[in-house]
Amino acid sequence: MLTETYGLDARRGAFEILQRVELGAYADLTLDTLLKRNRGTDPRDRALLTELVYGILRVRGRLDFALTLVSRQPFAKLEPAVRHLLRIGAYQLLELERIPPHAAVHETVELAKRLGFERVTGLLNGTLRELARQRDHLPWPGPEKISAYLQQVCSLPKWLAKELLSQFPNVESRALAEALAQAAPFTLRVNSLKTTMSAYQVALQTAGFDFRPCRYAAEGLIIEKRGSEPLPGNEEGWYQIQDEASMLIAHLLDPQPGEKILDACAAPGGKTTQIAALTQNQAQILALDKHPQRVNLLEQGARRNGCQGIEARLCDLEEFPAELEIDSFDCVLVDAPCSGLGVLRRNPEIRWSRQAADMQKLAALQRKILFNVAPLVRPGGRLIYSVCTFSRAETSGVMADFLQHHKEFVLEPFGPGLPESWQELFDDQGGFRSFPHRHNGMDAFFAQRLRRNI
Repeated sequence: MLTETYGLDARRGAFEILQRVELGAYADLTLDTLLKRNRGTDPRDRALLTELVYGILRVRGRLDFALTLVSRQPFAKLEPAVRHLLRIGAYQLLELERIPPHAAVHETVELAKRLGFERVTGLLNGTLRELARQRDHLPWPGPEKISAYLQQVCSLPKWLAKELLSQFPNVESRALAEALAQAAPFTLRVNSLKTTMSAYQVALQTAGFDFRPCRYAAEGLIIEKRGSEPLPGNEEGWYQIQDEASMLIAHLLDPQPGEKILDACAAPGGKTTQIAALTQNQAQILALDKHPQRVNLLEQGARRNGCQGIEARLCDLEEFPAELEIDSFDCVLVDAPCSGLGVLRRNPEIRWSRQAADMQKLAALQRKILFNVAPLVRPGGRLIYSVCTFSRAETSGVMADFLQHHKEFVLEPFGPGLPESWQELFDDQGGFRSFPHRHNGMDAFFAQRLRRNI
């Protein structure tokens, strides 16, 4: 349980969150809970806490490599709490130029004392001081040692480094890995059901925000500098926080007013509410999720965004949805549960919680969901499969298996009728593939459209 007795000490908060993440908690949800409990905290402390949590999880492999070189004891054999403390100190030394080295070391040692780890303060002090002395001379592997570079500089686990190298040339593997080690852009979608792009830009400027338009999504903005006040229009539903790649999925769906649309794996609802906006609330949208609390989240999001025509319903698509009428939907979107490799910057703990074997398990789940919703698509209707990952098993592998078993569907390439600038997003089969190092920093997504034969 996250403590509330100390106010919001950024370093202590980071330690507690890292402890919980190691036990299986989600970093974003745990961080959000702590920040909400301490709303009156200085914004600088809130920013440092967020930076420490996400930064340490993103570059943990890099930190561990450096600490292994200078630790007085074998780093991998230290108890988890001590490793977390060392990472907190090392991140400040290696990644945060604004914090003086002596302050990074001192604050980490003092944190250990407050947490009751006096017995390891000597180890912490000596190891971090040695890191401060050697930080400009550490023997980082160069790009010519590509596998070591991906693991020790770009902070990828070994299995994920192998996945990249199996798909991309060395130079591109490096570029993608470097991009995944950076912080993700803060992107939002302007909700056309509640405001206009021009009106919302004026509201942002008035509140002191700096921003730029997204390259591909006309309704998207990238926040480059926050103002002193919260984002305007939160209560009014003027915006939805959503990555640009995620915004494009709804456009690739090509929803039309009057259509009956199934969003099969809908929560938290960003794409669902965007579909409603694209159809001016003139489509009949059924949004499914297997967890009651996430169905509630869908309903709340629909109300906030001013959406009509959305019905949120509890449904586990690992079983065939017998209560739904076959051949009845004009369009079905399966934004399937996946490994999340394409959103590592936003959910960095995935680097350390996933294993290579998980890709095959998730691919089996994705196939099961696709097989169960396929009969719901009307003849002539379309089925869109999307995932925020780039593993072969979950992308082209799932599509190949589905088409082998469902001859009534054919691939329908994206491209015709879409903006010219979007053409660089499509592969040689007309599938959608986005990558942060290629496409304006947006997340890595895959999508394919299939048409059911008449």
